Amino acid sequence: MALLISIGHEGWYSDEELAEELRALAPGCDIRPASAPGNLDEVTMLAVSNLSAGWPAKLPNLQLVQKLGAGVETIVRHPSLAEGVRVTRLKPLVPAQEIAEWFLTYVLQRQRNVAFHAAEQAASNWRPMAPKLAAETTVGVLGLGHIGGLTARSFAQLGYQVQGWSRSPKDIEGVTCLHGEAALPALLGACDYVCAVLPATDLTRGMMNATRLFQMKPGATLLNAGRGDLIDEAALMTALDRGVPGEAVLDVVSQEPLPADNPLWQHPKVTLTPHVSGWHLGDALKDVVENLRRLTAGEDLLHEVDRARGY
Repeated sequence: MALLISIGHEGWYSDEELAEELRALAPGCDIRPASAPGNLDEVTMLAVSNLSAGWPAKLPNLQLVQKLGAGVETIVRHPSLAEGVRVTRLKPLVPAQEIAEWFLTYVLQRQRNVAFHAAEQAASNWRPMAPKLAAETTVGVLGLGHIGGLTARSFAQLGYQVQGWSRSPKDIEGVTCLHGEAALPALLGACDYVCAVLPATDLTRGMMNATRLFQMKPGATLLNAGRGDLIDEAALMTALDRGVPGEAVLDVVSQEPLPADNPLWQHPKVTLTPHVSGWHLGDALKDVVENLRRLTAGEDLLHEVDRARGY
């Protein structure tokens, strides 16, 4: 049984670097980068960040696709992936903390008037502006799973009023937890910041459409570090021009990399980061080699995905 590494995009690990790290964690295991795949009939497990179109057809004995991250929508919907192939994902603490930090970074910049003071410095103006109080600010978190729950708790610990929303009931200390479609409009209308970390499913795709955007509090900030297909981007630009919401901060977009001619780049009320909110895997690489061991031994896998549900 062999594990093949094919990350599927540039700008992160290389296949060779990741294979070397995994071999160090599992000496003696057959772990191969895509640049030196060997006999593909021997590959039973494929580790990817982005599943390239051709791999499933080339791997006749593939049993498991391990996502090197959390989002699995492009894997479970992959047209060439056989029905019996299992899918697992990672649920590491380090990138969850980094994503929470990303939300905190952009919210705190606005709370502390960072852009205003930078502009005043450039103009040699000494003009104080009072920061906004956390206790008088409401932060909403859409999605209360592993990452969203940590994000909600992080804001609550700093004294923010936090409302969280999910499809099913949740209970998080210090967070007003709401669930179901009927609860969403009230949350959107109450929050000064809405932080989205929802997975991509048939139910969430395009969920933040013109109707939902209009339900947001005027001047509020929408932040998305979940999946790019959550937001109708054309509707978003129209809504921003009308001031509802007042601003968007996006780490994910519907097409990545974002084409140079996409109007999101130049919109004055949009801040973009190139899918960098969660970067490091931390100890999660141990789960990759553990799943290789479990697959070989016929044991239950870590963080297996329900392919029908999509997460």
